[in-house]
Order: sequence, then structure tokens, then C-alpha cells
Amino acid sequence: MSENNFVTNNDALKVDDFISRGNTGPVPKLYGESLVAAARLDERIFCLCADLVGATETDLFRDQLPERFVHTGIAEANMIGIAGGLARSGIIPFVHSFCVFVSRRCYDQIAMQVAYPKLPIKIVGFLPGLTTLLGVSHQAIDDIALMRALPNMTIIEPDGPEQLGLAVDAALAIEGPVYLRLKRAAAISSSKLKKRSLRPGLAEILRHGPDATIIACGMMVQEALYAADLLSTEDIQVSVLNMATIKPLDVKAVIDLARKTKVIVTAENHSIIGGLGSSVAETLMEESIVVKFARVGIRDTFAEGGSTPYLFDQYRLSAKHIAHVVKGLL
Repeated sequence: MSENNFVTNNDALKVDDFISRGNTGPVPKLYGESLVAAARLDERIFCLCADLVGATETDLFRDQLPERFVHTGIAEANMIGIAGGLARSGIIPFVHSFCVFVSRRCYDQIAMQVAYPKLPIKIVGFLPGLTTLLGVSHQAIDDIALMRALPNMTIIEPDGPEQLGLAVDAALAIEGPVYLRLKRAAAISSSKLKKRSLRPGLAEILRHGPDATIIACGMMVQEALYAADLLSTEDIQVSVLNMATIKPLDVKAVIDLARKTKVIVTAENHSIIGGLGSSVAETLMEESIVVKFARVGIRDTFAEGGSTPYLFDQYRLSAKHIAHVVKGLL
């Protein structure tokens, strides 16, 4: 409970976070560690958080660099305003909350105080898409669409633990505003992580196959790889493209694979309206590329709360559903 005896966002998260992890082991704070490391090298980096320090891994920053940490309480719009003032004073603010809160609750402030003046504010959202027991109020299914519509905004969504720690450097590589869409890593040893890259604006081919291409982002990249494994048992070989930068889209990678495989399926933990699928479809049409095409994502509906495996199966985001869509096109 908070000092005023109200239930805070952190209190509501505890049970949900425990169950969604699916384990009782220690959860690494790959993002939080990277943010602290970057801040030690660059004194311009400040950290702001809207009452979700544990869930956004910013407790590490609060404890180690308290003079550059601002706790705004449950006041996302005000947090963006503070960040705007800091940025105009030469600071690089990283602001944190859940995806749904840090996008929808303060959209006007982001438009006017971040995107329009093209300030170096990094907006960091956790709990993307259908990943929570807390239901509609906490499910971010439209945040990518909202951020895509803003000029000057870059959108980056790492595909998992191996890219999560690179998110800070990726955001800092962009001079203007960035929206980072993150899912916390489950229990995993940092020593077991493979070396990966996360270069803004460039997609990453994780698997090659001539029959079809699955273009995925965030949590759906792993589902796409599982789907590729399922399809390979039926002698269907597909390419898997990790589109970690959703805006600007790696148009060249999309065009190259569309011309090679002739079948494109997008997979996103987000509404099929306005997100990755829409961006890829727009690219294909504008380049006059004729392919068989389908979008895997949330089908213009609100969702119930539940565990991630349940929700992914219920709303047809899982690997078996991706594989089914690919087979249908073939």
C-alpha cells in the first residue's frame, strides 16, 4: 500500500507478474541494468517513473543514482511534461510506466511536448499487448498504432532477453523521441544470453526458408520461430524476420523477402489495425508487390485477463495459429 493507503500500480502487479513469469526464480533486470550503466557514462540521462519502479526495473536507478531519479506518482501526463522541461534543459529523460498508461493516458502531452519539438525523450512502456491477468485496463493493444501516427517518433520492440539489454543503446542512438515497448525477461542467467545486435531501422533475419516469410516483433518473434519449427515437420521452410524497429520500418528487408517467398505473414502482440501488419501491408501496396498476405494479431476486440499462454491461444497469437495461417496461404 502507498503512504496514502491507496493500492498502487506496483501492488496490483505483484500477483500478476509472479504468475506470468511461470517460475519462482530470480528475474534478471536486463533493461534496468543497462539504463544504470548508460547513465553512469552519460550524466545527461535522467530516469522518471509513474509508480511502477519494480515493474519497470527502475528501482535499480532509484537506488544507485537517486539524484537523477524522479518519482512522479500515478501521473503520466505530468511525467511527460516534466520530461519535456528536462529535455529542453539538455537532459535525456527516460520515462517509464505500463505501455497502455504511458501511451494512451498522455497522448496529447506526447504529441505536443515530445514529438512536435522532437525532443530526446525516451518513452519506455512495459506489459505489452496480452500479457496480464489484469484485463482490458492494463492491456496495450493500440499503443503502436498511436505512436506510429506521431511524426518524429521511433518505435522499437526487442524480441526477448537477448535484445532487451540493448534497448537503451538503441534508444540513445536516435537523436529524437523513441517509444520502447518492452516485456520483462523471465528467470534466465545473463551468462547464457547469446550476443545479439539491435540496430534501429534494421530488421534481423533469424531463419531462412523459400516457402514463406513471417515478419514478427516483440514476443511474437519466438512464436514465429516455433511456428517455423512446426511447419518444417511438414516440409514447409519459412523465413523469420525480427522487425525490432517498427517505425521506421526496414522497407528493403520487407521488399526483398516478399519477392523471394511470395507469401508474407505478420505477427504482432497488438491489434491488427495500425501496427506492424498495417505498416507491412502499406509498404507492399506502395511498392506494387503482389503477394499472398495475412496478419496475425488481435482481431479488433478487447480481451479478457489471463496468463500469457492462455491469452495467446484464446486470441490466436500462438505458434500453432501462425503455422495454420501460413499453411492456409500456401
